[in-house]
Amino acid sequence: MIANILSIAGSDPSGGAGIQADLKTFAARGTYGMAVITALTAQNTQGVSGVHLVPASFVADQIRAVFADIRVDAVKIGMIATAEIAEAVADALTKHGEGVPVVVDPVMVAKGGASLLAADAVEALNRRLLPLATLITPNLPEAAALLGEAEAGDRDTMAHQAERLLALGPRAVLIKGGHLPSNESPDVLAASGRLTWLEGRRSETRNTHGTGCTLSSAIAAELGKGLDPVQAVTEAKGYIAAAIARAEDLSVGAGHGPVHHFHQWW
Repeated sequence: MIANILSIAGSDPSGGAGIQADLKTFAARGTYGMAVITALTAQNTQGVSGVHLVPASFVADQIRAVFADIRVDAVKIGMIATAEIAEAVADALTKHGEGVPVVVDPVMVAKGGASLLAADAVEALNRRLLPLATLITPNLPEAAALLGEAEAGDRDTMAHQAERLLALGPRAVLIKGGHLPSNESPDVLAASGRLTWLEGRRSETRNTHGTGCTLSSAIAAELGKGLDPVQAVTEAKGYIAAAIARAEDLSVGAGHGPVHHFHQWW
């Protein structure tokens, strides 16, 4: 049976991140994608120039409509934007999504530097959404913001922060090490009482728009197929590494271009 995966996130009209990247990723991973939109953005590969929020009550209406009719095998949560939307999403998933794997990608800042999460929303994210999460996928700045401490600059601190984030309620934590000052891009997964390091080389490309959205969506797709968190992260990391490596095949925009979601086919 083909898995049905729901993304709850913002829209990127340039197609590289947000809902658009999520749906491409779900398709590339052999699953059926659905989308609840939390915000419309005006953005391209060079940055975000505007954000128009969807009312929290209507975000909840979208979620209810999907669950009322369709089997949902996994959920990915991306751009939440405000505390009100975080509360609405948490309430809806608590009521309708019991037992469904949830991947939370705590999107805070766009590639070009624009803020995508209000300051008061961090507390709501920690209090309401992280305890619902099967897995969270912060990068180094996001992990630091969730914990209210300095950004990790080495592997030991990454591992310590992963364990501290587990205490906030998610069943597993993947901290992405792409911001480390080295040629390596290691990620650390805290799950099932142990730490697993997933190694990777940094690709020399500026076309990395939507990498976080794509990775978290790929993980959600694999969880929806029935893989455990370690297996799902391993499969997803291989997919995003290849998508980044083949990003130069595309010619999209003058800034940070998208990864190649369909590198396996064209």
